[in-house]
Amino acid sequence: MAEKVNNFPPLPKFIPLKPCFYQNFADEIPIDYQFLVKRIYHVWIFYCITLAVNLIACLAWWIGGGSGANFGLAILWLILFSPCGYICWFRPAYKAFRSDSSFNFMAFFFIFGAQFLLTVLQAIGFSGWGACGWLAAITFFSTSVAAAVFMLFPAIMFTMSAVAMFICIIRVHKIYRGAGGSFQKAQDEWNSGAWRNPPSREAQYSNFSGNSLPEYPTVPNYPSANQWP
Repeated sequence: MAEKVNNFPPLPKFIPLKPCFYQNFADEIPIDYQFLVKRIYHVWIFYCITLAVNLIACLAWWIGGGSGANFGLAILWLILFSPCGYICWFRPAYKAFRSDSSFNFMAFFFIFGAQFLLTVLQAIGFSGWGACGWLAAITFFSTSVAAAVFMLFPAIMFTMSAVAMFICIIRVHKIYRGAGGSFQKAQDEWNSGAWRNPPSREAQYSNFSGNSLPEYPTVPNYPSANQWP
């Protein structure tokens, strides 16, 4: 079996850093769930773009007479949540479907759920939070119409992100519960230490040799992803 070389994030050759993760949907994710895992990945990309647009809108907010603290927080959110979103909730989802890891499913639900709630708050747009949501944009029309128009873009994008996150949580939860997943399984995986480096489905199959087959299947029979709305 060829050694898998880390390929994400893709970095230019002149940067003296190497990718940290191996990511290959076709190679590691079962075909029935590739679309869903890719969708979660695209949600992460869209959320990063939203944070970048929010940074520009907060700059317009500041120029139009708003607080500069919002611009500073917008920079922090972009720098913090872009890599943390990939590591803390996309990678657990990727590893969960790659290896049928209950622990990673639970990690995804808790962290992605918290991310969803934060995105809802960003879409609302409380002043002083560094997010150009609906409240911040609408109330700023009386001060600067031009800046408020800029602020509407991240408000719309935060709303779209929140809706997409909610749909992803519901679909992943239905698949996980439909396969008999539970919090107890995640606890057992934690106690055994298997959560640290769960084997891929391919590696699970390669553990068996000869003409014998395992008494129980090593890969769960999830309901097909296209059965869910």
